[in-house]
Amino acid sequence: MYGDATHQPRTSDYAIGNPAVIGQIQALFEQQLITQDCADGMPTLWVAAEHISALLSLCKHQLQPAYNMLYDITAIDERVRNHRDGQPASDFSVVYQLLSLTGNAFLRIKVALSDSHLRIDSQCDLWPNANWYERECHDMFGIEFIGHPNLYPLIIPPTWKGHPLRKEHPARATEMDPFSIDAEMQDEEQEALRFVPEQWGMQRTSQNTDYMFLNMGPNHPSVHGVFRVALQLDGEEVIDAVADIGYHHRGAEKMGERQAWHTYIPYTDRIDYLGGVMNNLPYVMTAEKLAGITVPERAKTIRVMLAECFRIQSHFLFFGTFAQDIGQMSPIFYIFADREMLFGVIESITGGRMHPSWFRIGGVAQDLPRGWQIKLQEFVNMMPARLDHYQKMVMDNRIIKQRTVGVGRYNSEQAIDWGITGGGLRATGYDWDMRKRMPYSGYENYDFDVPLGSNGDCYDRAMVRLEEIRQSLRIIQQCIDHMPTGPYKAEHSLTSPPNKQRSMEDIETLIQHFVNSSWGPVIPAGEACLPIEATKGINSYYLVSDGSTCSYRTRIRTPSFAHLQMIPTIGRGMMVADMIAIIASIDFVMADVDR
Repeated sequence: MYGDATHQPRTSDYAIGNPAVIGQIQALFEQQLITQDCADGMPTLWVAAEHISALLSLCKHQLQPAYNMLYDITAIDERVRNHRDGQPASDFSVVYQLLSLTGNAFLRIKVALSDSHLRIDSQCDLWPNANWYERECHDMFGIEFIGHPNLYPLIIPPTWKGHPLRKEHPARATEMDPFSIDAEMQDEEQEALRFVPEQWGMQRTSQNTDYMFLNMGPNHPSVHGVFRVALQLDGEEVIDAVADIGYHHRGAEKMGERQAWHTYIPYTDRIDYLGGVMNNLPYVMTAEKLAGITVPERAKTIRVMLAECFRIQSHFLFFGTFAQDIGQMSPIFYIFADREMLFGVIESITGGRMHPSWFRIGGVAQDLPRGWQIKLQEFVNMMPARLDHYQKMVMDNRIIKQRTVGVGRYNSEQAIDWGITGGGLRATGYDWDMRKRMPYSGYENYDFDVPLGSNGDCYDRAMVRLEEIRQSLRIIQQCIDHMPTGPYKAEHSLTSPPNKQRSMEDIETLIQHFVNSSWGPVIPAGEACLPIEATKGINSYYLVSDGSTCSYRTRIRTPSFAHLQMIPTIGRGMMVADMIAIIASIDFVMADVDR
């Protein structure tokens, strides 16, 4: 933790995985494996498609420590990629990323598929959260997952032609013919809108009963965006609940393949649009790892300070709308006043409010302005008393407790199986926070606690986030007290853009500025993924560089995507009014889900 002003911060290389796990797997697994070196140091193995289920089961059940969470499943269209040294021949690669919560380490497993045989076993029986990840891969790449319970389109409409993340699919509207719709196509689109319960995996309770449905959303204030939940009811009791996502899909991953490395940074702000620069952080950290850039200590501290500011403002909105959805109107007005004050502080430092896009590859956009700490200190001083007031107003309110205690409950084991991270996992009493377990950007130097719940219900999920605001204030105070001196950006040729002062004085740096700003830096070929503890859970960008001015593959793993999958599990048997509290307690935004 930070001590006196002369304390020198510790540094870490952000250990993303345990290399020894490869030897352990090879000793237990009889089939042939190929290892791959990646820029992030995450242990990476290739296995034949017919052996993937056995290997993943071994990783979950036999390894010590076990890789008990399926963190992500995605795919790569390899057909036009040039730099694949040491990798097996492949038209498409399916990529599994696993997380060991007990071992604090990630593991990447890859499978090569040919264009003529895009089939691989489903892992839904091993991890229930594989369901949506596999459906997304089916939508985007056309990969069939054998044994999947329902490969109905998840993100794209059922009438969509082609697979958007294949390389032959256009990345811009200008690359496509002008859109038109005739009467036949209009009838087809209208028919596709028909709700067929069986397509959604719903079943009748008996031969003598019929379905009774209620649509929550996609235009309803309690679903926090264009999000729909189809409820199957028996009176007021929820028999089944199926989430319908994709209304907010904007092709953010496809955009990453066309934008230069630094011009993509503003797009990241809009993923979790309440997270602001928190979205920039995993992206720039991963690009820096690929480029071999070491970020100065001052830049790291500035990043932590601004990231925690956005954690607070995201939690503000969650807390206010949580109370509002349940029926308590006053808190959101008080909280929005505090949120506006915080936005004023952020604007005075970055020049922007919700989406400042202020982090850069190598550091931040500019140094802190003169007197930056004055307004920020006022905010930090004011908030503890305000939080105590919110505690009494909301969390100590007996009606709030009646509506939330014991509602939407799940335990730690269920949370891990469904890929729940962040406050949703810690609400079950499971002590895991990336800032503590796998510290990055200097978080190992800060003194803060990890708030925990015990019941994993709606009440605990809200209480954990309220306590996290208090801990973020502690971190910000330490940034104010111990802000290092030095540069705010690395002196490296691939930073974007380079230091402004040097650009005005040195012709070589000016040329670098011109090239990086017009075409973008050429990031060395490789693969990397450096997750962070974002506002709603673990967020990461899995970036594949082919030695170009833009990413070959940009995979965005967001926490909300995994969290919404659990709605049917925790919603069944509840009342319709309980569903409002459950959805409010999850803390998600649809841009984070759909991307």
